[in-house]
Amino acid sequence: MDAVKLALVGVALLLAGGAAVAFGVLPVVDALAIADRVWPILLFVVAVTVVAELAPRAGVFDLVAAHLARLSRGRVPVLWLFVVAFAVVVTAFLSLDTTAVLLTPVVVAVARANRLPALPFAFTTVWLANTASLFLPISNLTNLLAAHRLGGGADAAQFLALLGPSAVVAVFVTVLLLWVWHRRALRGRFAVAPAPRVSDPVLLRWAAGVLLVMLPLLVSGIPPWMPALGAAVVLTVVFAWRSPGTLRVALLPWPLVVFASGLFLAVGVLEAWGLPAMLSAATGSGETLPELWRLAGIGALAANAVNNLPAYLALEPVADSPVRLAALLIGVGAGPLVTPWASLATLLWHERLRAVGVEVPWGRYVLAGLVAAPLIVAAAVVPLALR
Repeated sequence: MDAVKLALVGVALLLAGGAAVAFGVLPVVDALAIADRVWPILLFVVAVTVVAELAPRAGVFDLVAAHLARLSRGRVPVLWLFVVAFAVVVTAFLSLDTTAVLLTPVVVAVARANRLPALPFAFTTVWLANTASLFLPISNLTNLLAAHRLGGGADAAQFLALLGPSAVVAVFVTVLLLWVWHRRALRGRFAVAPAPRVSDPVLLRWAAGVLLVMLPLLVSGIPPWMPALGAAVVLTVVFAWRSPGTLRVALLPWPLVVFASGLFLAVGVLEAWGLPAMLSAATGSGETLPELWRLAGIGALAANAVNNLPAYLALEPVADSPVRLAALLIGVGAGPLVTPWASLATLLWHERLRAVGVEVPWGRYVLAGLVAAPLIVAAAVVPLALR
């Protein structure tokens, strides 16, 4: 689904939700409560997207990736593990969409510059974009939506205490499966390519400095939209000074904002019609391992059937405890590895790969996901049951 189609779907959902409010299906007070809940989340998404778009244009990601290639000393497995670590950090702090959209072309370029096959590195970014998105509230839009139900808002320490062990397990299993799948291509040595030329060192230093300041603030306990917005404003001013042609309206993720806004309103209407009662029979209510597997599995199935965002919103009311909410987040966060539309990150990842001339065999992607998704989700849920 491209940006235009995404925005059109969002507009249609907003119109349908508006009609429901106008005819009294969804009370005005409930619609206002939805707006009050989601505006900080959407503001964060807009701000961090601007930061994530501008920082790579200054060369930050390219320079880091080239440095990792030098640190690997020409050893392919070491370079791949560095890319794994880079993808995990970017996903945790800048969201899965940043990894899918901005890190993917970088690692593909590094692989090509060093005469390595691009596809194993591309699969690494998209799988970890999903499975590494369980670490922090800011890692995934579903996490931000869930954070307010955990009692501490978007408190990173509380979120990490609940989902951190599961996130570590999800990443470990993901890396293990990626290695098994691509082990032949990830062996041997390579001749390290020269580092890319930095076109504007001043711009690079400003962008790197802004990221270094923003990242710890995102997990400091203050609302994440504040440091993200501050970083976006600073980078916008710096780019207006050094590279004004870079600043375009297209940097703002308006299609995603419109789509998410319409989706929130539409799910509010479905909740008013009794959707939670219909789903509760299927999802169960306990916190034993089988019950948590059941909820996470249904979340993963729903995400791959439609998309992880509507899957989370529909199932959120039946995740009526922190542990069950965590199980649902595992299902809709780490589970969307099978169908191309399961997460927006996967669709964006595919578009970026096509733009740089890398063709993805979807049959291979689906088959690998059919094996990986159940294993990763099942393993990641186990730490929740052992709490």
